[in-house]
Amino acid sequence: MSEIVEIIDTLESRLRKLLEKIDHLEQTSVQLNRELQNATNTIQQQSNEIDELKKKYETLRVANSLLGSEENKRDTKLKINALIREIDYCIAQLAD
Repeated sequence: MSEIVEIIDTLESRLRKLLEKIDHLEQTSVQLNRELQNATNTIQQQSNEIDELKKKYETLRVANSLLGSEENKRDTKLKINALIREIDYCIAQLAD
């Protein structure tokens, strides 16, 4: 009978340890999910910032070309021509 009590005590002890490990793993999981969410938010913010900076860079590049810079002059001329065609189209639509 004493052996059965020892076995039961051992099983109870192991079960308590398993439950403690489960609790610890659940807490770790919650913490990791929070960190993942924070990292995802940071990545999204940085991605938005990169897109915004790309737009600003493109605007500055065009402005620089308009100021007489030889770099990207062809692209600027093409964009100006496209804008002129679009304006002409709008004027033609208004005239009709």
